[in-house]
Amino acid sequence: MTFCLAMKLKDGLVAIADTRLTSGNETTTAKKIFKYEQSKHSLFILTSGLRSVRDKAITYFDEDIEENFQKYNKLYKAVNAFAKQLRRVADEDKQILRESGYDFNLNSIIGGQLENDAEPKLYLVYPQGNWVEIGEASPFVIIGNSGYGKPILNRVVKYESSLKFALKCGFLSFDSTRKSANDVDFPIDVMLYKNDSFEINEHRFEKEDLTEVSQLWGSMLSESVKIIPEDWMSSIIKD
Repeated sequence: MTFCLAMKLKDGLVAIADTRLTSGNETTTAKKIFKYEQSKHSLFILTSGLRSVRDKAITYFDEDIEENFQKYNKLYKAVNAFAKQLRRVADEDKQILRESGYDFNLNSIIGGQLENDAEPKLYLVYPQGNWVEIGEASPFVIIGNSGYGKPILNRVVKYESSLKFALKCGFLSFDSTRKSANDVDFPIDVMLYKNDSFEINEHRFEKEDLTEVSQLWGSMLSESVKIIPEDWMSSIIKD
């Protein structure tokens, strides 16, 4: 499984992806987020699904970007180009995957800003190649293992949140997932994009980089539970 999170905020975009790959009893590490940048063209792609589908779709898209990146003056056009390559992979591999007992599966998040975009954009792309735009009303999207990490984001992350606050919450969302699912783990890759900068900042965090933050979060949660009033339990629990 995978944990890939992206957030669209008033000041830009934040993306987080774990790197764990699980195959049977074996685990390995691989990037699940990819960055593309040229003059006034900046975008990233996060993926969750069959690795063979991802690798082939990304390879085809890389080739397309080499030839046509500057032709895509708005992000949705690059998203459509990726979707076209995803459908190409489906035409080539979907049937044989089905015969082998696998579903054709790749969910993707594409974010960034191209030359004629008035602001950064964020899109969720489904395996069929259709997409939806992520906006102010619900400013984040998770693909992969999404259940454990949503509660904190639903409660506190807003479109108006700062990039720093959102990144903090994004890590806590990942950490909650990591604690509950053995197929999501460090290292994590983080990308941050500020409005109109046309520059994506990228950093990889190892487990030891954030152990103190994780432990502090755990202890604060425990203490918070202790101070919640208990008088509402009196009808069922007698002292």
